[in-house]
Amino acid sequence: MPFTAQELANIASAQLSHYMKGPALNQTIQERPTYDAMRRKQKTFSGGDGFIKRNVKGDFTTRLRGFEHDDTVSYDNPANIKQARFVWKQMHGGISVTFDELKRDGITVTDSLSGDGMSNHSERELHVITSLFQDKVQDMGEGIARDFTTFLWQDGTADPKVFAGIKAFIVDDPTTGVAGGLDRSVLTWWRNRSLVGGNKITASTSLQTLTKTLRKEVRQLRRYGGKPNYIPCGSLFLEKLEAEVFEKGYYTQQGFINKGKNDIGMAMISMQGVGDFIYDPHLDDIGESARAYFLDTSKIKLMVMEGEDFKEHAPARPHDRYVIYRAVTWTGALVVEQMNCHGVYEVAA
Repeated sequence: MPFTAQELANIASAQLSHYMKGPALNQTIQERPTYDAMRRKQKTFSGGDGFIKRNVKGDFTTRLRGFEHDDTVSYDNPANIKQARFVWKQMHGGISVTFDELKRDGITVTDSLSGDGMSNHSERELHVITSLFQDKVQDMGEGIARDFTTFLWQDGTADPKVFAGIKAFIVDDPTTGVAGGLDRSVLTWWRNRSLVGGNKITASTSLQTLTKTLRKEVRQLRRYGGKPNYIPCGSLFLEKLEAEVFEKGYYTQQGFINKGKNDIGMAMISMQGVGDFIYDPHLDDIGESARAYFLDTSKIKLMVMEGEDFKEHAPARPHDRYVIYRAVTWTGALVVEQMNCHGVYEVAA
């Protein structure tokens, strides 16, 4: 089958031309702090019937009552355990490269079946600028990380074959809908906190409205044992918060000085008693630059099946095609074990 125009352009880019030598100069790679934070904290599970299950409880039946002499007393029979269920999903990302492309890249495949062994031609450096195969592998890694980040921030409705992300559980209106199989409208304790839309916060450098509101909210998020420790936010939210924090201090050569222990960095603001606000560019990408999410990463976490965390695959090539395949798969879900320790907050533009 002849090369497509895209394949020819890719080969041409990897051969001698007027470009600089070295890796392809990526122009659109940005930081993914939420992806990194969630991946660092992920836990494993062993498998099962398609669900990751967690027993949760927010109601209590047993009561303490007074009595005298030989009063008849009553006994309670608690039955308040609920089971949250999260569907685990399987995801795949892979690349292919033809033997023809590799030859043009100065590479000979020494193991024709699986493509495991490769050797570079002598004087290859004279005509190769960017390793085509290396670029394809890097493209796979970056592309998979981008999509995983997208899935992590979605609510799972865009693609039923992808795990439900943060916005499936930390929602604008926590009084309605079902999360993990449990009805929020009935279980008041199975709700996140939310100040968005009509309840959004109007920042004020003079009144310190945003910082005061956030301090009050953190007290509520910690009320039932929550410990929100990760706060991703969009650029507008960070700017509004920065304006209020900066109003109470000033910059010096030694850093940011004020009466408390707040600190301003290029992509982070730290507030004493609240936490570190981390700029996540993806929130800007999805139109949520004015928002911040308060997350307790011990209560909302990625669960990956044992042995299936970006598992590598090198399929044998078909007998009738000189093509090499490389892939990774990931199997798991985002799981929430407590809702009332998370919150979403929005500032007015």
